[in-house]
Amino acid sequence: MQPYLYTIVEKNQLKEMIESFQTCLDIPLQVIDDQGSILLSCGPAANFCTTFTKHLPKNDSCEKMHINASKKAVDLGESYIFSCHANLNHIVFPLINNGAFLGSILAGPFLMESPDSLLIQDIDRKYKLSTNDLLDLYDESSSIKIIPPKKVTQISRLLYFLFANLITDGKQQLIINQGKLHQQSKINESIQMYKSQDVNSNSSYPYEKEKELIYKVKSGDISAAKGILNDLLGYVLFSEGNKLEIVKSRALELSALLSRAAIEGGAATDSILKINNQFLKNLQQITDLEILCYKLQETVEVFVESMFNYIPTKNNELIKRAIQYISKNYASNVTLEDVASHVHLNPAYFSTIFKQSSGSSFKEYLNMVRIEESKRLLSNTDYSIIDIAVATGFEDQSYFSKVFKKYTGLTPKQYR
Repeated sequence: MQPYLYTIVEKNQLKEMIESFQTCLDIPLQVIDDQGSILLSCGPAANFCTTFTKHLPKNDSCEKMHINASKKAVDLGESYIFSCHANLNHIVFPLINNGAFLGSILAGPFLMESPDSLLIQDIDRKYKLSTNDLLDLYDESSSIKIIPPKKVTQISRLLYFLFANLITDGKQQLIINQGKLHQQSKINESIQMYKSQDVNSNSSYPYEKEKELIYKVKSGDISAAKGILNDLLGYVLFSEGNKLEIVKSRALELSALLSRAAIEGGAATDSILKINNQFLKNLQQITDLEILCYKLQETVEVFVESMFNYIPTKNNELIKRAIQYISKNYASNVTLEDVASHVHLNPAYFSTIFKQSSGSSFKEYLNMVRIEESKRLLSNTDYSIIDIAVATGFEDQSYFSKVFKKYTGLTPKQYR
């Protein structure tokens, strides 16, 4: 019966790929199935392994270790470098389709430094081999290829680049897994920060961060928005514990706030309502905190991107780059000429297409960005009005107050 992997990937194509890889890098390469059995092999088997494996306990095997390493690679979303029972190094890249693990590409064994007596002593300590077997292993260790650590890292990346495109759905799943792992790492960093600050369940919710998140969404800064979101999630998980329903409740509130922010930022109302409704539907089905956090992050990205969908396709990326540049430089004396130069356009032409695409002149848009930031500072800091004026790019307090009242209907003092 044909292995299931070959119903997804053509056997001959896979064979040609591992032969090319092995020929160029001179590392043994195998294709294993979801049980760890070898389907294809390229490169000579190591005599060291043949001698060693017969000493493994009955309840353990190389196949079992290879599968465990493969599953670790699935969680990481990339190739995984690991040491086997005998302290030999391998790299494994998982093959998945629609979330199902099909098998792996396994490179190795190899060493990252010259073998010595310590390698054999460690094996003896764990498995109690005879003197003759230890001597055989010592002799055979000299034939194992040595690859410097830096090169191992590059080979690991090469495995990913070469084999990730074999299964399109599999590559997408690995990217999602990478994103989840990265997000959880950032959330954990946030939790540790709150621990060090002695935050507890009686501490007030950081609404100032929520406002900052909304501002970043409006300004199109996805990277900063995701960072603030993960900080907020870290706070909720730390202060409330890993209570799914509480996190869901906060997620609902954030989704509503972000919906309004995206609409205010120029996104089409019907599109945002559809995005929000879809998130609400997904929310009912989620039973895992990690998935919930990742779905909320995805929604933030979609909200930000949706604010640029109304921009004509021809100028979409150009105006997006201009808006992001303004978002990062509004506090300085940024000019129309500066932004036009950043996107490599004549200032007069840039001014025209910016107005056509965003619905605001450059000066109006810049002032809106500055006023949004000044509102945040007025609400969440005790900085003086003149300091806030300077911090947000206005030349003097008088002009700041005039512009602030134009956009909000209140003076900075009244707003505060």
